[in-house]
Amino acid sequence: MAGNHLAKTAYLSKFIFRLDRLRVPIWVVALTFFTIIVPTAFKGLYSSQQERDAMAQTMANPAMTAMTGPADLSNYTIGVMTAHQMLLMTAAVTGLMSILLVTRHTRADEEDGRLELLRSLPVGRLSYLNASLLVVSAACIILALINGFGLYALGIESMDLEGSLLYGAALGSTGLFFAGVTAVFAQASDSSRGTIGYSIAILLISYLFRAITDISNESLSWLSPLAWVTKAEVYDSNNWWPIVLMIAAALVLFAVANYLNAIRDLDRGFLPSRPGKKYASRFLQSPIGLALRLQRTGIISWAIGMFVLGASYGSVLGDLESFFSDNEAMKQLLKPTEGVTLVEQFIPMLMIVISLMATIPPVMAMNKLRGEEKKERIVHLLSRAVSRTKLLGSYFVISVINGFLMISLAALGLWSAGTAAVEGGLSFGMIFGAALSYYPAMLVMIGLSVFLIGFLPKFTSFIWLYVLYSFIVLYLGGLFQFSDWIGSISPFGHVPQAPVEEFSIIPLLLLCLFAGVLAAAGFIGFNKRDIDL
Repeated sequence: MAGNHLAKTAYLSKFIFRLDRLRVPIWVVALTFFTIIVPTAFKGLYSSQQERDAMAQTMANPAMTAMTGPADLSNYTIGVMTAHQMLLMTAAVTGLMSILLVTRHTRADEEDGRLELLRSLPVGRLSYLNASLLVVSAACIILALINGFGLYALGIESMDLEGSLLYGAALGSTGLFFAGVTAVFAQASDSSRGTIGYSIAILLISYLFRAITDISNESLSWLSPLAWVTKAEVYDSNNWWPIVLMIAAALVLFAVANYLNAIRDLDRGFLPSRPGKKYASRFLQSPIGLALRLQRTGIISWAIGMFVLGASYGSVLGDLESFFSDNEAMKQLLKPTEGVTLVEQFIPMLMIVISLMATIPPVMAMNKLRGEEKKERIVHLLSRAVSRTKLLGSYFVISVINGFLMISLAALGLWSAGTAAVEGGLSFGMIFGAALSYYPAMLVMIGLSVFLIGFLPKFTSFIWLYVLYSFIVLYLGGLFQFSDWIGSISPFGHVPQAPVEEFSIIPLLLLCLFAGVLAAAGFIGFNKRDIDL
C-alpha cells in the first residue's frame, strides 16, 4: 500500500528538479556567497583581538541581542563574530527559500490544476508531495555541505571543521524545518496565498518571539525554532543538540503533512474558508475592489506583523537606555550630538530594517497583478469595460497606500512601546518623521515594480534582488565599511538618517519624482505590450 502511495516519487523528483534547475542553484549560490564573504571581510576589518573586543562592546546591548541573538562576547573571535552577526539572518532567509519552493510545488500546482493532471497518471497519492520535499531537502543538504566545507576552506584559525559543519547544518536544518511547516500548511490552507501567508507568519512569529525572550527570559526562547540556531553556539561550544532537535521536528512535520495529504480531498483544505456572498457589492465589482479583496488577508496579516515588529524593537529601548548609562565604553563609542540622546542614535539603524521590511508588502501587492496575468485571469477583466490603465492603477493605488500603512504602523508600534519603556518617553513626531522619511524610497521600489510589469514582465521578480541588495548594503554597510556609492545605488541610501543627521527635503522630493517617472513609464509600457495568454 505504501509503495502505491509513493509510486514514481523518484521520477517526479527529477521532474521538479528540472523545473527548478535555475531557481534552486540561484538560492544556494546566493546564500553561500553571502556566507563566505562575511568572515573574509571580518578578517580584514577586525584583524586584532582588540578591534574584535571593541565590536563586541557595540553588540552588547539588548537591541542588538534582539536583532542577532545572544553570543559569548567574551570570546569574540572571527568565527563567533560571523555566527553571531550572520547565522540567524541567513537561517531566516533559508527558511524563506523553503517556504517559497515547497508552496510552488504543492498548493500552487494543485491550485493551477497541474496536480490533478499528474494524478491522472500512474503516480502515488503522496508521490508529488514527497518529491517536492525530496528536492527541497536535497537543496538544504547541499547548502549545508557547501557552506560547511566552504567556511572551513577559508583557513581562518577560529573556524574549525566542526564549527563550520555545524554552521552549515544550522542553515540546512532551518530550511528543512520550514519546508515541513509549509508542507503542513499546504494541506491546511486551500490556496497558495494562504500557505505562504501562514508559513511566513510562523517565520516572523518565531523571530519576534526569540527576540523578546532572548532579552527577557532566555529559557522561554527554546520555544522558538529560530532560537535553536543561536543556541547551537557555533564556533564556541559547538552544541549539536538544537540542530538534532530541529531535524527531528522537521521529520515530524513531514509525517504530519503526509498524513493530512492522505486523508483530504484534492482542492480542499482543513482550515475553513467562508463561501462568498451571492451578489457582489458595487465596490467589489470594480477592479480596485476585486484587487483589494484578493489581498485583504495578506494586508491585514502584514499590518499586524509590522506593528508587532515596531513594538518589539520599542520594548527594548528602555533596557538600552539603562545599558548606556552604565557602560563607559558605549558612551565613548557613541558620542551623543547636541539634542540627540544615545537611544535616538539607534533609531536610524532600526528604521532601515523596519522600512525594508515594510517595503515587502507593497511590492508584493504590486506584483500580484503579474501573478494574475500569468494565471490568465486579467484577460477576463480586460474583456469587459475595464481599461489597462484603470486595472494597473488599481493595484498601484493599493500598493502606495499599503506602503504608507505598513511604515506608519511600524512607527506607531515602535513609539507606543518605546515611550512606555524609555524614561521621559519618545517624541511621536521624531519617530513618525524618521519613519516617513523612508516612504519616498519605498515609492521608488513600487515605481520600479510598475516599470518591470510594463516593459519587462518576465523579470518582475528581479525587484526582490534589488530589495535584498538594499538590505545588504545598508544593514551591513557600516560593518563592512562599504564605499558611499555602493549605498547610493539603493534609494534607501539617499534618505537622511533622522534624527542623527540634519533633515533635508530635497533628496526625498527627488526620490518621489524618480518614482513617478518609473511608474508613468510602466503605465505606458503596460498599455502597449501584449498580455500573456
